[in-house]
Amino acid sequence: MPTPTAVLVHGAFADAASWSGVIAALRAEDIPVLAPPNPLRGLAADAAYIASVAAQTDGPVVLVGHSYGGAVITVAGAAENVVGLVYVAAYVPDEGESLGELQGRYPLAPLASNLREWSYPTEAGTATEFTIETGAFPQVFAADVPADTTKILALSQRPLAASAFTEKAAIAAWRTKPSWAVIADADQAINLDVQRFGATRANARPTELPGASHAVAVSRPKEVAGVIAEAVRTTG
Repeated sequence: MPTPTAVLVHGAFADAASWSGVIAALRAEDIPVLAPPNPLRGLAADAAYIASVAAQTDGPVVLVGHSYGGAVITVAGAAENVVGLVYVAAYVPDEGESLGELQGRYPLAPLASNLREWSYPTEAGTATEFTIETGAFPQVFAADVPADTTKILALSQRPLAASAFTEKAAIAAWRTKPSWAVIADADQAINLDVQRFGATRANARPTELPGASHAVAVSRPKEVAGVIAEAVRTTG
């Protein structure tokens, strides 16, 4: 069986460049890797796009999702050639569950009170999207990332459509495919208990990183890559 390709799916308020350190670490271990853009326009549409990327990738795929990307891979992971899932400081919804419902089980993280609302044009008129307030971004998203890098991340955020919080997951691929989870225990964007609950419910193999912020793929790339490499080796 060929070595699975790690397909890295970023979440909200970030882009594929956030995986740079992880990509370097995986390539050093000769693990095939791809980091496509996540449209961030809604769960069904985003999952369909990532599933199409997986389906067009030669051989088996391990899908890796950060943050909201965890919800995306939960649905996109139903693609036939996906053999494993890795959740990185991520939401892990169940079939028929929205992110709002999952988050609603626990107190809100500081992220919720530091969002800025924008609008964008659609065929039907306009819709709502969110970014993190620039001044709050370092503490909420990337407290353990160097200040110069954090400033760039804050100014280059990609917004998330508001509909992503209310759309329900059409399927939960973790019910039939092996899963791993990197849990960031100093996360101020997704409640730590939300991460732990999702990982436990999915029977994911957990790795908890003390002091890690939500931007754990940026601040602790080798450790994140190590979990991904384990998933690739196990499923390959």
